[in-house]
Amino acid sequence: MKDRLRKSDQLLNFGFAAGSRRRRRGTFRMHENTLSGEGCREIQDFDHIHAVFSAAQGERPDRTVEYARPAATDPAPDSTQLYLSEIGYKPLLTAEQEVEYARAAVRGNEDCRNRMVEGNLRLVVRIATRYRWRGLSFLDLIEEGNLGLMHAVEKFDPERGFRFSTYSTWWIRHYIERGLMYQARMIRLPVHIAKELNVVKRAERDLMAVTCREPTVEEVAERTGRSPARVKWIMALNAGVYSIDAPISKEIDAPPLLQMLPEPTAPEPGNCHGRKQLRERMSAWLRELPPRQRDVLLRRYGLEGHDVDTLERVGREVGLTRERTRQVQLEALRTLKRIVARDGLAVDVLQEYV
Repeated sequence: MKDRLRKSDQLLNFGFAAGSRRRRRGTFRMHENTLSGEGCREIQDFDHIHAVFSAAQGERPDRTVEYARPAATDPAPDSTQLYLSEIGYKPLLTAEQEVEYARAAVRGNEDCRNRMVEGNLRLVVRIATRYRWRGLSFLDLIEEGNLGLMHAVEKFDPERGFRFSTYSTWWIRHYIERGLMYQARMIRLPVHIAKELNVVKRAERDLMAVTCREPTVEEVAERTGRSPARVKWIMALNAGVYSIDAPISKEIDAPPLLQMLPEPTAPEPGNCHGRKQLRERMSAWLRELPPRQRDVLLRRYGLEGHDVDTLERVGREVGLTRERTRQVQLEALRTLKRIVARDGLAVDVLQEYV
């Protein structure tokens, strides 16, 4: 595994300057745990991928080398390995061939246009590796980059004297970054906010590579030229989205996350105990009232299992007129307040009931 990680370190840093390589190596170590697990399935054939990257950098591989295709008895390779194996058989284009095919593509030759795309698929793979672990799978990044490559073929002008790889790199990166903005998140952010978030995250990664620790909000704000409050707000948008129905662990009988979240509207245990005591005291206070006053309050305010009724309906139940029922209600409230004050409590405790 150490040899495999060492090769992957060379792979991810291939084509960069020595200073950039040292800076990125610290970042790569943070992903070693990821590479030792699920990520290793995408980069198992390091020797072949290194040859693909060498070709994308301009180092022409030995044409006599044949990459072995999987045998019938070999374990089934994943889609990433199959794709990398297929593009490894596509021959590269020389500068003269690029100009020739580009001129033919401008005239509408579809075969030459396809030939230019096939000859630069390895360049897309090299660029796509810079955007891994940002929310899209490796194949999705390659797919977005291939769309940018095809757009670059349509827009390329061979008469300007530039190499096609130089021109197409911008379009490949543009399409990959646009794909990340639109597809990497379950809740899509506006484009200008997503770009600002990328600036903040890039500054955070650079500071982490230099200081070998998590940078503070003030450090990121100073590096990006933004206020700490703005940086804190932008970084809060980078929070992940989780399913409340997903189990909290990989155990078979693990409960879902929903069962572990507190109910925001649930009362505190101390408040529940206090309310229980208040209800018991309220029942004792009501028993001190005359029967008619007690009956009117119970029906008027829906206490002790009664429904809340109007003055007219309560009057019919107790055999009084509507006005007389209102007078009895006021008398009962005045008596109840005197009882509460006698026990040394504030009259406000009755607001929850009457």
